[in-house]
Amino acid sequence: MSGGNSLLTRIVDRVLPKTPDFFSLVDDQCDMAVATLEELVVFMESGKKEVGKHVKQMEKEGDELKRRNIEALNTSFSTPMDREDIYRAIVDIDHLMNYAKTTVREMEVFGIEPDPHSLQMAIHLKEGTQSLQEGFRKLSDNAILAEADALAARKAERTIEKQYRKALAELFDISTYVEDIRTKKANSNQKLEAEIVAFEYVMEAFKRREVYRHMSNAADRLAHAGATLHDIVVKIA
Repeated sequence: MSGGNSLLTRIVDRVLPKTPDFFSLVDDQCDMAVATLEELVVFMESGKKEVGKHVKQMEKEGDELKRRNIEALNTSFSTPMDREDIYRAIVDIDHLMNYAKTTVREMEVFGIEPDPHSLQMAIHLKEGTQSLQEGFRKLSDNAILAEADALAARKAERTIEKQYRKALAELFDISTYVEDIRTKKANSNQKLEAEIVAFEYVMEAFKRREVYRHMSNAADRLAHAGATLHDIVVKIA
């Protein structure tokens, strides 16, 4: 009899395979995203190349988690929440890690160092990602409590946008550069050097603008992930 039950179990498992624990799978991905954004903050604090290299390595590990989770989703017979919502969560979380990597890469290519604005934006991205982590972690036990975390993630996006606008206002404030240029032009022999400095300022401003905009786009993905979390809460709470 036990042999018959064992055979039946094997048949059922083959036809209706066990549903993966998607709550844990997404939670693993959130853990990696938080760790990656924490490392991005360290990079913005130190500007150390080895830290930037670690950010890029962690993003690769995040890609592997994304691949694993999507494969589990594609092969699962049933899911504890809407399949499309799970997919959106997987992709949204991965995008946050992608933006961390490409932010580092842009700064390396442009040859610019972190500044207080990029640091603040990285901190807010990390905090918003931590809110996502907390929210997705609550889904399996008490989903309704995750709504506050979804709101916190979207609030972090708005905070980053404010920091972005502040950074641009300062970046293109000509008074920031005038004094140094005037000092160099005070000596006629340094006129050419002063013109070069002015050109360098312009190039620096446009390079930093690209990095700031990139981090602003990361904030958009954070808000999108928060909206995904909200949608899941509405459906399963």
